[in-house]
Amino acid sequence: MKVVLEHITKRFIDRNNKNKTELVAVSDMCLDIPDGKLIGLLGPSGCGKSTTLNMICGLEKPSSGKIFFGDDDVTDLPPENRGVGMVFQSYALYPHLTVRQNITFPLENLKGDKKLTKQEMNDRALGAAKLVQLDGYMERKPSELSGGQQQRVAIARALVKMPKVLLLDEPLSNLDARLRLQTREELRRIQKETGITTIFVTHDQEEAMSISDLIVVMKKAEVQQVGIPQDVYDDPKNLFVAQFLGTPPINVFAGEIREEKVYLGEDCILDAPGIEDKEVHVGIRPEGFIVDENGPLHCKIRVVEVMGRDTSIVSTHPVAETETIRSIIDSEDRPAATSGTVTFSLRKSKVLLFDMETEERIYPC
Repeated sequence: MKVVLEHITKRFIDRNNKNKTELVAVSDMCLDIPDGKLIGLLGPSGCGKSTTLNMICGLEKPSSGKIFFGDDDVTDLPPENRGVGMVFQSYALYPHLTVRQNITFPLENLKGDKKLTKQEMNDRALGAAKLVQLDGYMERKPSELSGGQQQRVAIARALVKMPKVLLLDEPLSNLDARLRLQTREELRRIQKETGITTIFVTHDQEEAMSISDLIVVMKKAEVQQVGIPQDVYDDPKNLFVAQFLGTPPINVFAGEIREEKVYLGEDCILDAPGIEDKEVHVGIRPEGFIVDENGPLHCKIRVVEVMGRDTSIVSTHPVAETETIRSIIDSEDRPAATSGTVTFSLRKSKVLLFDMETEERIYPC
């Protein structure tokens, strides 16, 4: 099912303000979500991700704009008539019911020609449980399951209704690191097997990039960039997107263009043909550094961390906008010294320039 958001805006009254001013949670969002794809809504807390999801679900009504499922305008349609499945951050399972009973619960309220027999409900519940690989746990209670298994029960409960659209609101936040990795892999497998259009909300950029067909990066109620995860990482539109994506994050310096060359302090690191003299933010991805005794960039080593396959060099530079610079290099190429000065050459494709005032990317163009 294709989902289209057409100039969606959501305003709330600020009840903490005596003047009852309006707060904009989502501002003029236009978004086409292709049929059968997994889309990640990504951004920091308070950017409007969950509000967007709630409007798609029908729990919130847009202040303006329209929402379409396929060719159908569902803007004013109640949640129960939209054909959506919703999975929240908390599992919200009934502790006194078995896995089977938790999964079949949404089916018990179906009426009219949609009403199912007990056998049909059990068959459908078993099918959903098989999808999430829990068909051997049908008679267990939630307390007898791990956190990851409980989350999969919640996903099965959403899938058992055969929704047109599956909505996931930070479903992995309550899991430990290993379970998060396993469960996100399961989410991707389930989405591919079912082909259900899925919208996944998270503030974890690694999570979103690893399983999404497309990501939507948001900041302060506005969409910053939409695209294939690797494309957005390689070609961020602005400094916010560049800083938000990537682990470790991009290193940012206060640089200057002089005579079509990029300077970090006295270090001339790059040619910038066609760009006028100005101050710029210079972003260098951690994997963009190459240890090179003849390189143009000179940094002071703070610590060298050997991490098996890779080595992380933590260093400083006078014009760095962050306290430290983190460079990721192959362990075979790590410097012999663990103090003093380290000299780098740079991978040109991993260096990005941003306007100092607007923070829009100006290089590569």
